[in-house]
Amino acid sequence: MVQISHNLDNTDSSVVPKTLYIVATPIGNIEDITIRALKVLNQVDYIACEDTREIQKLLNHYHIKKPLITCHDHNESQCAETIIAHLENSKSIALVSDAGTPTVSDPGFRVVSIAIESEISVKPIPGVSAAMAALCVSGLPTDAFVFQGFLPKKQGKRQKLLKQLSMETKTIVLYESPKRVATLINEMVQHFGDRQAMLGRELTKPYEECIRGKLSAIHAVLVQKKAIKGEFTVLVAGYSNNKVTDDASLVIQVEKYLNAHNNQSLSHNVKNLVTLLGESRKKIYTIALQIKNKPKSSEHEIKHTISSDFDSPYKNS
Repeated sequence: MVQISHNLDNTDSSVVPKTLYIVATPIGNIEDITIRALKVLNQVDYIACEDTREIQKLLNHYHIKKPLITCHDHNESQCAETIIAHLENSKSIALVSDAGTPTVSDPGFRVVSIAIESEISVKPIPGVSAAMAALCVSGLPTDAFVFQGFLPKKQGKRQKLLKQLSMETKTIVLYESPKRVATLINEMVQHFGDRQAMLGRELTKPYEECIRGKLSAIHAVLVQKKAIKGEFTVLVAGYSNNKVTDDASLVIQVEKYLNAHNNQSLSHNVKNLVTLLGESRKKIYTIALQIKNKPKSSEHEIKHTISSDFDSPYKNS
């Protein structure tokens, strides 16, 4: 079955009965909310929210008083029934999250799905999103990107997903908690190689911080902090199969990487370098082994050995 909904007059901000409004709210700066969103919040019969204390700060600031319905991860199935019952009784409801756009790595998906199945009108009131805010200032490609939200907490599922993302060619956007963000950056270095990235912290808030650079450099900044606090958005450049055509340049890149990750095993570093540089494992391993055995082999000797072992830098073994 195909369901088609229409809004013939989007210039009218008046709320409509039996309509669920998905309203984006500020992620930090309380002024980052649209005029239309304020009108909707002021006119609906109910506001469904994650945490009444968080939304109340916004409502108090703009002098809005409305009945609240608590709707979070632990009660979404139950609150969905309450919300749908109100909507079917010709009430209008605004669904908000604690910050940003509802249902995007936040509760609300079930409510929206059930509303659609019940043939209730669902309308977006767009606004702030932490992912979009971070992406536009990251300096990474924005023409195509993958939003992954929060990674699984369970180690097995987490590592499996990171392995899959390691070959993603689009810019990768993730959210992470302050407790796990340093671990995540380190895991990315292991799975992705040392790619260009940006870490956005507390975006639009007084202590907003954007850390740009290689993943290893960002990790070094984090581990030096006495305490890691705030909301984090992580962006990483997509996979690029950039083969190095010059053997001397390849040796330099491998040596730089090995020096930066000398706390890891040789086999572990070789695995990451294969992904990062797009060269064969045999070629990377040969270079890495000779670098490890310095000073027996100089850089010139390494280059000579590699050139004689491989007819072309693109030859696979």
